[in-house]
Amino acid sequence: MGYDGFKHRKGTKIHAIVDEYSKPIAVAISPGNTHDSKIFNTIYTKMKNRPDKLYGDSAYDTEEIRSKLKEDGVQANIPVNPRNGRKQIPYDEEGYKVMRSAVERFNSWLKTFRRVAVRYEKLAIMYQAIITFASIIIHMRYGL
Repeated sequence: MGYDGFKHRKGTKIHAIVDEYSKPIAVAISPGNTHDSKIFNTIYTKMKNRPDKLYGDSAYDTEEIRSKLKEDGVQANIPVNPRNGRKQIPYDEEGYKVMRSAVERFNSWLKTFRRVAVRYEKLAIMYQAIITFASIIIHMRYGL
């Protein structure tokens, strides 16, 4: 567990890569005080097949992530974080909105599992196992 300095509480973040149908491809957890971009390599390496396009929010707007995706031949569709002081890079806003809603839908499906919504486990590996198990159930339940 980590300490979120902004909200002044302990917590755990759940990071997920989902497809357009909100089915999970890769899921990872991190302490609440870890920046999203630091977990990108961990979750990206869990993917077996590389997509043509990868959508992410502005927290993933770093040179390291963009260069890694370019090196792998994946088109990055990430809005520019205004705090980085970079000029605007064009991206597909409509596709971003659709994929953002897919991620939020997966998060809401995941939070329907009580053991995920209220973290009872003290060990991170046990919490990761429960999230993985819930992801498998979601994949089977909503599989297309």
